[in-house]
Amino acid sequence: MITMSEQPQRPSLQQIARRAMTEHGLLPDFSAAAQAQAGAATTAAAAAGPSIRDLRDRLWASIDNDDSRDLDQLSVAELHPDGRVTILVAIADVDAAIAAGSPIDDHARANTTSVYTAAAIFPMLPEKFSTDLSSLGEGQDRLAIVVSMTVDPAGTIVESDVYRAAVRNRAKLAYNSVAAWLQNEAPAPPRLAAVPGLDEQLRLQDRVAQLMRTVRQQHGALSLDTIETRPVFDGDRITDLRPEEKNRAKELIEDFMIAANTVTARYLDRHGFASIRRVLRSPERWGRIVQLAASFGEHLPDEASAPALEQFLMKRRAAAPATFPDLSLSVIKLLGAGEYAVERPGGQGDGHFGLAVGDYTHSTAPNRRYPDLATQRLLKAAMAQQPTPYSADELGALATHCTEQQNNAAKVERQVQKSAAALFLAPRLHEQFDAIVTGASAKGTWVRMLRPPVEGRVVQGAEGLDVGDRVRVVLIRTDVERGYIDFARR
Repeated sequence: MITMSEQPQRPSLQQIARRAMTEHGLLPDFSAAAQAQAGAATTAAAAAGPSIRDLRDRLWASIDNDDSRDLDQLSVAELHPDGRVTILVAIADVDAAIAAGSPIDDHARANTTSVYTAAAIFPMLPEKFSTDLSSLGEGQDRLAIVVSMTVDPAGTIVESDVYRAAVRNRAKLAYNSVAAWLQNEAPAPPRLAAVPGLDEQLRLQDRVAQLMRTVRQQHGALSLDTIETRPVFDGDRITDLRPEEKNRAKELIEDFMIAANTVTARYLDRHGFASIRRVLRSPERWGRIVQLAASFGEHLPDEASAPALEQFLMKRRAAAPATFPDLSLSVIKLLGAGEYAVERPGGQGDGHFGLAVGDYTHSTAPNRRYPDLATQRLLKAAMAQQPTPYSADELGALATHCTEQQNNAAKVERQVQKSAAALFLAPRLHEQFDAIVTGASAKGTWVRMLRPPVEGRVVQGAEGLDVGDRVRVVLIRTDVERGYIDFARR
């Protein structure tokens, strides 16, 4: 007799993913016209010219997930005699390969994002582009938008610029192996060791990234760590739910991308262009965050304050590092979701509460997110002193659509993740688990188990629970098709 754990599970999850895409208004497949466009596409020439600098001799490298092939960014650093360092971030020039209004662009604009599920990936662009023609692949000459940021010894950006360039990726590196090396826990990865001077180059980037992070935290950028699980397959069967955590290499890239997105937003504003901003407004549930801090003996002001919240978070990380991800998850839930909004030149938008920046856009992942591709087209028009390709009203409508679709994509990813977790947990019905409340509203109460870190709904005994509470629950039901994991309070 074949047990549930022995049956092929990936195919059923793929079917669930495709159905979820359709149910949430996302296109799981490319149109025939988009496929024909991809089939006829060839590599765009990456030659330097009057408006394109030749930076292919620099020690560019990418750092991404182990299995990532849709490489959007490269980075390199230049040390100046006075101690300043110029960080260059190269962003794949996807617009050079995908014309606005083309069939592929229509698909990308409809979905607005790549959707990464536990069993299948639904790329925003055909793989011929996202993993090849418009990807900054190792050893390939590619066109890019370069964001240049000169950082002083205190970690402050004192000069910045944006321009087009031809680049070449010298090494495709992965987060986990680079992080282990940066933290002196493992030797240099083979691809890093094979490029003379790249080790020193990455050490310099790491040092500058940490300085920049310190400056952001001083302004109130929130230090939040969460644990996300990733199903591990043996063939087509799920054998584990492995947590993915932050590390030094991920933080390096995150710091550079945040800085590049801020520079990009300010560049467009300076050139008189409206733009799409990524905003996180002041949290509506600040009162509950205040209560949560009080439960740890800490005081937060009545008015929302990112610097005060960051000080509280840093204290809790130092006091209880093992449970800090649980606190982080509670705070993230209470902060609410980010959204896209149009910002007119000279405007004073809401900014991003969690990052403590007033000017922030999405520009660094044009293979994966449509707002980044639209921003790239705005940048190229500004650089060429041409009229904006989008009116402010068009950008406003696009921002609303992108918010809706990226929320839908997140729902698809969560649904498939929950289906995978339900498959994995099915043999553990009636077991008890320690959990933390992650959501509480009229729609229901949700908790996340501590081990394994899986989220589900409390369907019995949820009265009086609120975000951040610790609770003991028993698993009473799983529904793979719907992705339901139901608990009863003990």
